[in-house]
Amino acid sequence: MSVLAVLDPAVAVAHAAVAALAHVLPTALAIVLFTVAVRLALHPLARAAARGEKARGRLAPKVAELQKEHKERPERLREALAELYRQEQVSPVAGCLPMLVQIPFFSVMYRLFTTPNDLLDHTLFGVPLGLHVGGAHGAGQVAVFVALEVGLAAVGFVNYRRARRAAAAQETPQPGARVLPYLSFGSVVFALLVPVAAALYLLTTSVWSTAERAWLYRGVPVPAAALAV
Repeated sequence: MSVLAVLDPAVAVAHAAVAALAHVLPTALAIVLFTVAVRLALHPLARAAARGEKARGRLAPKVAELQKEHKERPERLREALAELYRQEQVSPVAGCLPMLVQIPFFSVMYRLFTTPNDLLDHTLFGVPLGLHVGGAHGAGQVAVFVALEVGLAAVGFVNYRRARRAAAAQETPQPGARVLPYLSFGSVVFALLVPVAAALYLLTTSVWSTAERAWLYRGVPVPAAALAV
C-alpha cells in the first residue's frame, strides 16, 4: 500500500470535484480548471511565503555582517541573530512554512492523477489521460506528449534563467547555488514517469507558479531556491 493512501479521503473529494466539472466540460479542461482553482485557493499562502522571503532578503546583509563578526563564537552568533529577528519582527523561517503547508495539496493532486480511476479513461486530443509515454502509439499520441514536454521545458527555462540571475546577484553564494537553477527542469523529467493527466496538471501548476512568482516578486529578485520548485 502506498504511503499516499492516507490522502485517499481528500483524493475522493478532489475526484468528485473534477468529475462534476467533467460533466459539462472536456475532462482535460476540467483538470486544468480544477488545478487553477486549487492554486487560487493557495494563493494567500504563496503571498505569505513571498513576504517572508522578501523580509529575509532585506535582512541578508545584516545577517552576513553578524556571521562575519561572530564567526568564531557560534553561541553569540545565535543570540545576535535571534535579537535581530526579534527587533525586525521577522521569523528566521519566514516563507518556508507556507510552502510546506502546500505539500499535502499537491500530493492529493498527484495521487488523483496517477491512481487508476474513471477520469483517466477520458482523452486529450484522442490520447487517454491514463496513458504513459511508453505506451504511446502513432504520431498523434506522441505529439501530445511532445507538446506537454515542450511546454514544461519552456516554463523550466524561464525559471532556470531567473534562478541563474538570482544566484549571480547573491554576495555570498548559497550552498548548492550552482545546482539549484537546474532543478527548474525537474518537472520535465518527472512528466516522463506519469500519465497524461498528471503531466497536464504539472504543466498547469508550473505555468501558474511562474506567473505567480513574477507577480509577487515584481521589482525584486526571486530567491533561487523558490524558483527551483
